[in-house]
Amino acid sequence: MFFTDRTDAGRQLAARLDHLKGRDVVVLGLPRGGVPVAAHVADALRAPLDVCLVRKLGVPYQPELAMGAIGEGGVRVVNERVLRETGVSDRDIADVEERERAVLAQRAQRYRGSRQPVHLEGRTVIVVDDGLATGATAVAACRVARARGAARIVLAVPVAPHGWSARARGEADETVAVHEPDFFYAIGQFYSDFSQTAEEEVLAHLERNRALYGTAAGPADRVTPQDTDVDIPMDAVRVSGRLVVPEGATGIVLFAHGSGSSRHSPRNRAVAGALNRAGLGTLLFDLLDEEEAADRANVFDTELLADRLGQATAWLADRPGTGGLPRGYFGASTGAAAALRAAAVPSASVAAVVSRGGRPDLAGPRLAQVRAPTLLIVGGADPLVLDLNEEAQRRLRCENRLVVVPGAGHLFEEPGTLEQVGDLAADWFTGHFSKGP
Repeated sequence: MFFTDRTDAGRQLAARLDHLKGRDVVVLGLPRGGVPVAAHVADALRAPLDVCLVRKLGVPYQPELAMGAIGEGGVRVVNERVLRETGVSDRDIADVEERERAVLAQRAQRYRGSRQPVHLEGRTVIVVDDGLATGATAVAACRVARARGAARIVLAVPVAPHGWSARARGEADETVAVHEPDFFYAIGQFYSDFSQTAEEEVLAHLERNRALYGTAAGPADRVTPQDTDVDIPMDAVRVSGRLVVPEGATGIVLFAHGSGSSRHSPRNRAVAGALNRAGLGTLLFDLLDEEEAADRANVFDTELLADRLGQATAWLADRPGTGGLPRGYFGASTGAAAALRAAAVPSASVAAVVSRGGRPDLAGPRLAQVRAPTLLIVGGADPLVLDLNEEAQRRLRCENRLVVVPGAGHLFEEPGTLEQVGDLAADWFTGHFSKGP
């Protein structure tokens, strides 16, 4: 066995592709088994990941044997040798192709939805599968990439038969394999675990990569992506945070969590994920260190928390790759008061504020000094906080809006309600980031 599983295969393959790091690269994985391998290659090269949709055309009475393959854009490849040896008729080929075209369309909808494929024109494209046997699907994938404008194509697999590169001659500009054994029966013989990849795993890899590196961005509008733990200096202490900046980010949102919460808040992380998918950067961080958080008076000191939010904003402005991005604040519960107080500082350069189930009333007289457009989101089943937000809205002098999410409680734990918060916040931030602070 050469590989423990597809994760191990992806890591080994990524090491062979290190020479492509720093180039304008896109990684295309062949669903489903090729995507986990491709995901690790994309991580290592800090590159966007997409699927390359191709389907094997199996011999009718021996479907595991490929007589050809089809791909997006009408690409079609046939293996003349297999056709001769099996005696498959043109009618048989047409029937199989019709079925596989239908599956191809279904998978495009499943993996991308309404999103456009990643931009390939003029870029280096790495086509990745979990192994290569006949080479039909790999050749079809290379032709799909070429048809979509790829400037250079690298066909990369963990394992392939000895002499396999000759099959890709004229289709790929470079071929890379970790192992090329002489005895080759099936790809699975080289894996300890070659179990079928689930649809959910494919989608998870794609969603995670989209959050980091975007989808259709071209070379002119990409920002250096980041996904890292950070330590932020705050007066005499340092606090921990998580900074995520997708490729091509149009702005970045700092989170002010509520009392008793932290950067690990599952609700704030869910909203941050929605913002990342919308092409926005996020910084989730602890407003207090562990010793400070143990004092409950600090947890409700909105002036202290607002000052910490301002310090984090200044730190972010000096960080390479994020300094030029418009900034916004997302506050939850009591954190909303801290966000509004920080936005009310005359020197604050904040393009937008969003409050989720917040207590803007705790910002006191500072509410009238907020200039950043402010969105107040409140649950319909949270009447006390709704009343407080309606009163706070009357005291705001900036552009503002109050949205009530029907059926949502204070924590937005009801099915679908947090997703609505993410969508509302993403629309508010993206709309106002384009206008600047």
